[in-house]
Amino acid sequence: MTTAVPAVPAVPAPHRRSAFWLLARTEGLLFLRSAGSVLWTALLPVVAIVVLGIVPGTRHPSHSFGGLSPLEVYVPILMMYVFLMAAVNMLPAVLTGYREQGVLRRLSTTPVPPSRLLGAQGLIYLGIGIVIDALILVIATAFGARAPHQFTGFVLSLLLVAAATLGIGMLITAVASTEKIANALGLATFFPLMFFAGLWIPRQSMDSVLRTISDYSPLGAGVRALQASTDGHWPPVAALLVLAGYAIVCGAAAARLFRWE
Repeated sequence: MTTAVPAVPAVPAPHRRSAFWLLARTEGLLFLRSAGSVLWTALLPVVAIVVLGIVPGTRHPSHSFGGLSPLEVYVPILMMYVFLMAAVNMLPAVLTGYREQGVLRRLSTTPVPPSRLLGAQGLIYLGIGIVIDALILVIATAFGARAPHQFTGFVLSLLLVAAATLGIGMLITAVASTEKIANALGLATFFPLMFFAGLWIPRQSMDSVLRTISDYSPLGAGVRALQASTDGHWPPVAALLVLAGYAIVCGAAAARLFRWE
C-alpha cells in the first residue's frame, strides 16, 4: 500500500508587471533624491516661465517675433528643454553608470531582465517631461499666453518629441563606454539642439539658412509643430516626419549598438 504524498503548493513567481512597476518606483525615488536632477530638469524651466510671465513686457505681441509675445515664443522652447535635458543629459549618465558598475549584468541573472530597467527609466523621464510641460503650459496661459487651439496635434507633437529625444538619449547610452563620456556626449548634443530650438535666437529671428537647419533638427521641428498647433493648425507633416525619423533611426541604432556590459 502506498502512502499518498501531499502535493507541495508551488510558490508563485513575482508577477512580471508588478516587478516592472516596483523597479520604476525605485528608480523614480532615486531620481527625486538627486537634487541636481530635479533642479535642472524640473525647477529651472518652471522658474524661467514664471519669470517671463511676471515681466510685463514679455506678455505683449512683438513684430520681431511675428506677432507673438516673447512669453509665447519661449513656451515651446522650454518644453523642448525639459525633454532634452531628461533624455540626453540625465538618462545616459544613469544607464552608463549602471553598466559600469555591473548593475545591468547582475540584473540579467534575476527574474527582471535588464530591458525592464531601460523601460522603467524611459517611463520615468517621459512622465517627468509630460508633467513639467503641462505645468509650464498652465503657468503660461495663466499669464496670458494662448492655449493650443489644435490640442490633438499639440499632444501628438509632444509625444513625438519625447520619442525623438529618448531615441537620441538611448543612442548616446549605447555608444558611450563610461559615464564621463556619456556626460560629454550629452552636453555636446544638448547645446546645438537647444540653439536650433531657438533658445538663444528665436526661430522667428533666424535667417533662412538657420531656420532651414532648425526645421530638420528634432527640437526645431518640435517647436515648429507646437507653434502651429497653438495657432490652431494641424502640425506640419514635414515636422512630424522629422520627429518620427529621429525616433526610429536613433532608436534602431541604439538597439543595434547597445551592450549590457
